[in-house]
Amino acid sequence: MLAARGNVLASPFMNILIEDADTLEYLGGNGQWTKDISQSRRFAGTQAALLAAKKEPIGKFNIVSYVTETHQLVNLNHGKGKGAEAVVG
Repeated sequence: MLAARGNVLASPFMNILIEDADTLEYLGGNGQWTKDISQSRRFAGTQAALLAAKKEPIGKFNIVSYVTETHQLVNLNHGKGKGAEAVVG
């Protein structure tokens, strides 16, 4: 049986990203939204990403981990940004 060592979320093979739940775009390093994961902003951990996402002018968001080796996305958390108040319905 293999055991995971250390902080798995700090692995160099995983990237913590903010995903707009409606458009499925990722927050880019320049504050723009992109479909290109390689252009997305990386966060050191889920808490830092969650705090940043709540300040963004978006509605629903997902905090996702992107595993570079397998190109998998894993949903870690979700919430609503400050743009959620403007959404009616």
